Amino acid sequence: MILAAQSRELLESLFRTAVAAVHPSRCLPPNLPDPPPRGRLVVLAAGKAAGSLTEVAEGHYLGLVPESRLDGIAVTRHGYGRPTRYIPVIEAGHPVPDEAGLAGTERALVLADSTGEHDIVLVLLSGGASANWIAPAAGITLAEKQATTRALLRSGANIGEINCVRKHLSRIKGGRLARRAYPSKVVTLAISDVPGDDPAVIGSGPTVPDPTTLEDARAIVREYRLELPATVMRALADSDNESPKPGHKAFAQNTYRIIARPADALAAAEARARQAGYDCMVLGDRLQGEAREVAAEHARLAREAAAGGRRVALLSGGELTVTLRGGGRGGPNQEYALALAIYLDGAKGVAALAADTDGTDGGRGKPDDPAGAFVDDTTLARARAAGLDPAAFLADNDSTRFFNGIGDLFTPGPTFTNVTDFRAIVVDRPSS
Repeated sequence: MILAAQSRELLESLFRTAVAAVHPSRCLPPNLPDPPPRGRLVVLAAGKAAGSLTEVAEGHYLGLVPESRLDGIAVTRHGYGRPTRYIPVIEAGHPVPDEAGLAGTERALVLADSTGEHDIVLVLLSGGASANWIAPAAGITLAEKQATTRALLRSGANIGEINCVRKHLSRIKGGRLARRAYPSKVVTLAISDVPGDDPAVIGSGPTVPDPTTLEDARAIVREYRLELPATVMRALADSDNESPKPGHKAFAQNTYRIIARPADALAAAEARARQAGYDCMVLGDRLQGEAREVAAEHARLAREAAAGGRRVALLSGGELTVTLRGGGRGGPNQEYALALAIYLDGAKGVAALAADTDGTDGGRGKPDDPAGAFVDDTTLARARAAGLDPAAFLADNDSTRFFNGIGDLFTPGPTFTNVTDFRAIVVDRPSS
């Protein structure tokens, strides 16, 4: 158990090192634009890092911009708010949007509409913005948008597919915020939470041209056999809901910069692991696929490393998916961890942590939801001693209750940033 405890301490330090590398306090200040010489600076922020991004930006501009020329609003997840003096921070629903998000988004759109050619609209974007900025297309109610979100999240669709549908049911996503802010200059600074760092996918691309179409969205609905409200299906057939495309004048003078990405977090964790004396295998920062299937492959690699007597850390990022077939609770990281434990089957000297860098993984939408879970070579034995059948919990998508039953949930609380999932497996030479 001594080796397991040491591995767990290392794994948590890798996670916290990765998160610190992509926190707004580190990555935002060097990228903030100069304030406009005559007009207003309007800060519009959304996502799980919106509170901390706004806190850092406001602190930077105080003294540089008169209060009368500084405006804005931030919408973040419940529990992720930060203290600000002038720019309000609204806490709203995630992953399912709520009334608070609707009100905050309407305020953001009013502010965008009010800007002119001498103003700068500073958009601070982070993962979670798609749920926090909620402005349903004409004819769609909030309840219908919530039902659509739940269906998408249960379907097993990847984040790009989910956001494609969202963009065609919105008045802010898919480039529409930039269109509303025209002719002001829009500067977007984004923390990427999507594999591949595609600006059109991050936060559903509110300030960039949308390469996807209504037909693409309908094809996704067909592929995953989604049962959506009739009003939603009508909206997806309405050409008025097509998003603005490349070449639209609203994008002509805008700038977009990604200030932190999953690769940055993994690079920091890799440096920390090497400092601790481990070789590293970085499996990629943009992994996608079913959590349990990815876990099977990672277990194979870890067992091979253990059999070869290697001391190695296997690191990966990306956003895995879960196709819900059971009635339990959990998230992609916890499901990955449970499947990993099963496939490792107690392999000696192997320990792992899978956690969402925002501090919560699935759950009830509460800030104290678990971020993920730990696994080590005693996981299965302790579970069975407690009367828990790992395979049954996996079949029921009930990873939260499984790990809670053996005390292996990882609950760091909100991190105020978000660059998708973080997974680390450390392989040590077990003592004889």
